[in-house]
Amino acid sequence: MVKLRLKRFGRKNHAFWRINAVDHRSPRDGKVIEELGFYDPVNADATKQIVVNKARVEYWLKKGAQPSDTVRQLLPRAVDSAALVPAPVVTTA
Repeated sequence: MVKLRLKRFGRKNHAFWRINAVDHRSPRDGKVIEELGFYDPVNADATKQIVVNKARVEYWLKKGAQPSDTVRQLLPRAVDSAALVPAPVVTTA
C-alpha cells in the first residue's frame, strides 16, 4: 500500500518536512517512490509554508494512496507548486 507522509530534514529545532509517496513498510526517513512537495513550518510566508504538486497528489490519491493524519490536515492549506513557477520571459530579437 502506498501512503502519503512526511520525511524529516533540517537541523535540530529547525526541521522541515518533505511530503512523499512511500511504501507503507518503509521507515519514516527511508526510500520514497516520489517527492510531492514540502512543509516548512519555520517559513514566515504562509504561502510558501506548504507547497505540493497538486496534480501528482491527486494522481496518488486516485490510485488508492492513504495520506497520514498530518498530511491529510496539511493538504487543504497547500499551495500548488505550478502556481509558484514564474512564466518564462520571451524576448523578441
